[in-house]
Amino acid sequence: MTFSIVAFDPGNGDLGVAVASKFPCVGAVVPWAKTGVGAVATQAWANTDFGPDGLRLMAGGMPSGPALDAVMEGDEGREERQAGFVDARGEAATFTGSGCVEWAGGVSGEHFAAQGNILAGEGVVDSMAGAFASAEGELCDRLLAALLAGDAAGGDRRGKQSAALLVVRDRGGYEGRNDRYIDLRVDDHPEAPAELARLFTVWDDTMLSRNDPPLEATEELVSELQRRLAKVGRYDGPVHGEFDEATRLALADWAGWHNLEGRLREDGRVSRHLMTELREITPEVS
Repeated sequence: MTFSIVAFDPGNGDLGVAVASKFPCVGAVVPWAKTGVGAVATQAWANTDFGPDGLRLMAGGMPSGPALDAVMEGDEGREERQAGFVDARGEAATFTGSGCVEWAGGVSGEHFAAQGNILAGEGVVDSMAGAFASAEGELCDRLLAALLAGDAAGGDRRGKQSAALLVVRDRGGYEGRNDRYIDLRVDDHPEAPAELARLFTVWDDTMLSRNDPPLEATEELVSELQRRLAKVGRYDGPVHGEFDEATRLALADWAGWHNLEGRLREDGRVSRHLMTELREITPEVS
């Protein structure tokens, strides 16, 4: 009922899962991940114990392949199960039980495993693997590219309904308080993979700073910032060009009001994205 990919980025340690299905709320069932440990996709007649159990075994040092074998051992329904595991060393494994509905199968490669069942054909998994291997960018970009490639190759042969993207990173979550760098779900939509891609663009533009080169807080720039913040009623101090506490608090107040607090920086520089947004709503200020 599902096609998915689990993967690891050796460059920064990101781990993640992308998944789509003709099944509602697939993100509540299939994807599991923990930073520094691994990622799991459990699907077909999914055994959700595989998520926490697999992560626990990998956290204890067991590689992905033996961990996958261990959760399958003793499972009376194993022949109707499908799963993909990847650990924080990048070793990946996939399993498809003999009772999974055709087409069903998987492939593992360098730092990833892709798998699916009730698919339009083997080309769905092959397309995912090829897209992941050739895509550029962060792990989230490559996972999403793989999912869209699988969808374009026919995906779940029953149709489309839900999709999810989960990527974990050490302190990558909101305000650095957890590891959920990206945790997006489309629970019920006729074009779920495409809708997931759209939601990712919204999250990327609003909350992530990866494509937001910083601006140096020069006297000229900060003076402009103070004038624009004053125009929107967030700053009532002097325009002196110093990026002081009052100016930083005013910027944080304005950014938070517009759900842009993820763009705030702690290095004494200014987000280009924030300045662009502020300039757009105060065109009369120079």
